[in-house]
Amino acid sequence: MKIRWTRESLNRLIEIEEFIAKDNAERAEQFIDEIIAHAESLLPGEPRIGRMVPEISNPAIRELLFKKYRIVCRVNKSSVEILTVFEGHRLPRIGEIGP
Repeated sequence: MKIRWTRESLNRLIEIEEFIAKDNAERAEQFIDEIIAHAESLLPGEPRIGRMVPEISNPAIRELLFKKYRIVCRVNKSSVEILTVFEGHRLPRIGEIGP
């Protein structure tokens, strides 16, 4: 199954990397690579591996947890769209997770 990162998800990864890079640029890049590898290693074989997003209650919208981050995706027939990535302590922003 194909994995597709949306513009929103890529923007969130950039924000996360920029924040971490304030303290350690090398670690920031490595951490983003780890998030991407986590999603891309699990989702193609088992796209419904994550839990349903509690705030959404839509079985097609699921999330994987990676350390303290939530990787939110939408499962389609032939692909998985990564919708956003954000810290687990906060709620999704309005418009961050599409319809």
